[in-house]
Amino acid sequence: MTDSSVRKLIIAIDGPAGAGKSTVAARLARKLGYVNLESGAMYRALALKAIEWDASFEDEAALVKMAQESRIALQPAVGGNRVLLDGRDVSARIRERDVSEAASKISTHPQVREWMVARQREMGLGGGVIMEGRDIGTKVFPDADLKIFLDADPVVRQQRRLDQQKAKGASAQAIAAELRERDLRDRSRAASPLVAAEDAVVLDSTHLSEEQVVNSIELLVAQKLK
Repeated sequence: MTDSSVRKLIIAIDGPAGAGKSTVAARLARKLGYVNLESGAMYRALALKAIEWDASFEDEAALVKMAQESRIALQPAVGGNRVLLDGRDVSARIRERDVSEAASKISTHPQVREWMVARQREMGLGGGVIMEGRDIGTKVFPDADLKIFLDADPVVRQQRRLDQQKAKGASAQAIAAELRERDLRDRSRAASPLVAAEDAVVLDSTHLSEEQVVNSIELLVAQKLK
């Protein structure tokens, strides 16, 4: 599928926090030879800048201005994308909890999302990309060749997130509360709420391994390429 003569698809993967979108998108991109466009990483990079500049997460105009003056880039690497903010590698820092929470807040602003969507579309125009997030199939790439809505039982999503955060001393109660808050915010926001696109394939990963999810999507890609 990596042959240059093969048509390159645009693949959108949406779903709630903890469903496994980031891991699945990264693994699938490596297997297909595609670029993994992480929308979440882009929001996290902007959120980090807001933290560092002590900007209010509620000041939409200031956040948009900051975004317009920022350079956010994703560089494919063996272990996943390197995320560059104004030329600085912030790949590790943006995965920390304070940045995650800030990103969830700034992503609710319509004008911030509009700016992000424009940048993401530019990056994915040529195809051969896999993009995961919460509004990729409905807003960023509504004409994507393949749309996946990856979901899982809330209890399973909480456990997965806890496993990721154990080394940082996170508690099960804190993780559960954070996911409930993020789910509510993502599904109820006015700008591009989290919802499966009408033509999306819904995959429930509750009882599936990462490998099984990746294999399922690979089969869907093969069908599209036929």
